[in-house]
Amino acid sequence: MPRSFRMVSALGLGFSITNSWVGYLSCFGQNLAYGGPQSVILGLLVALFAQGTVTLGVSELASAFPSSGGQYHFVWILAPEKTKRFAAFMVGWFSIVGWWIVTSSGVSLASVSVFGMVGFWDEAFVGERWMIYLVYLVVVFVTVLPLYFTPKLIPEITTLSLWLSLLGCLVNFTVLLAMKKHTNPSSYIVQSNLGTSGWGQGVAWVLGIMNSMYAFGGTDGAIHIAEETPRPGVKIPMIMNLCIILGALTTFPLFTVMMYGMTDMEAVIGSGLPSAQLIYQVTGSKNVTTFLICWIILVYISCLCSQWVTCGRMAWAFARDGGLPYKNFFLHIDEKRDFPFRTTVAAVVFISIYGLLYLASTTAFNSIVTSAVLFLNITYAVPQAIVAVQGRKSLPVRPLDLGNFGYFVNIFAPCWVTLLGIMICFPPALPVVVESMNYSSLILVGIFGVFLFLWYTIGGNFEGPKIDMVALSEVNALEKRN
Repeated sequence: MPRSFRMVSALGLGFSITNSWVGYLSCFGQNLAYGGPQSVILGLLVALFAQGTVTLGVSELASAFPSSGGQYHFVWILAPEKTKRFAAFMVGWFSIVGWWIVTSSGVSLASVSVFGMVGFWDEAFVGERWMIYLVYLVVVFVTVLPLYFTPKLIPEITTLSLWLSLLGCLVNFTVLLAMKKHTNPSSYIVQSNLGTSGWGQGVAWVLGIMNSMYAFGGTDGAIHIAEETPRPGVKIPMIMNLCIILGALTTFPLFTVMMYGMTDMEAVIGSGLPSAQLIYQVTGSKNVTTFLICWIILVYISCLCSQWVTCGRMAWAFARDGGLPYKNFFLHIDEKRDFPFRTTVAAVVFISIYGLLYLASTTAFNSIVTSAVLFLNITYAVPQAIVAVQGRKSLPVRPLDLGNFGYFVNIFAPCWVTLLGIMICFPPALPVVVESMNYSSLILVGIFGVFLFLWYTIGGNFEGPKIDMVALSEVNALEKRN
């Protein structure tokens, strides 16, 4: 595939996937339930540090081994000979399924927000699940069409998505600050024991941090266009860390204004669309709220094109290395459009079928979406754990070299993701009832079982990437000097 992504368009792809401020708008209501404004603001800062540290370690690996396969390539190169095929195969599947489910969450956010706005104007309206699923399908097919009809314009689309998001954040921040009708005292913002989840303060605070991790998810998106980006060893790590920085600059000021202007926390928590209720409380205008939420929905929709790009590229790279069944079918590149059409269609089919789960159980659907954050972080942590065990001398010359600080980063990542894996299985509220059951632990075990089945049925075909380490080291050394 041609190297069509330049710095800004690649950053557009990366940040339109992470899109911290709109991502956090979709889940901050749970933080309010865990610990009030304190959890929303301080939990976000801790999540920023944690995900930023994990991402920094992954970005160093992306600098050392720039490839579309990303994390499973890192594992293949770094793991001991006896275990690298199995470990890379598992990480590859966790990455693919994690990305497909994260994209499902983006589609569902746009769909649910549309119905949330209808309910905002008509409180008697209740959107049936089948209605939401139909809108879900419309969003799927509308957002994937540019990849087929205008594939040459994808870099321009991702650039547009970047500016649409950044401008939207600035507009929201300015309007909320200018129209704020009420100001809470600072003591209220940092006050403890405001949670309503039923959990003790300590556990609730940690759960709030884990929930905030969603705001900085998907930071590996740019890795999977490494083979379409000039000088990927330099630019991809820079883009990944810029996504974290932009995430901090967009979320923290915006949510600080929101928390100071909030007038009724219980109403926000109980709302069908907490973001709309909160904006309405701050501005006091339904028309302004509608305008801002429509912009947010537009951002949700525009960023999905980047997620489809990542879904298709990731699966294509894995098929190229023999990780998917029917390898020869899925590694096909549409020569006219220069993109992996068949693996992208596979992602569309999976995500469309996965949306059916919403008809059966919104709780199960949301549990799997939450698990996707864990799946991606597992793929970030495994190669860093290998580096921590084997020593950083196993890494070649690279443009981004963390030096001795890398030891802290590489040890922190697996430790943090282990804690994430434990806490993400806790139910969101006590006492536990069927409606609030957390299925994440069951889902994790079940999906791992499916991956094991795939290993024993098609794992023999997995060849792994073919990398000339001498040539790679020479290129990295040249880029580091430049």
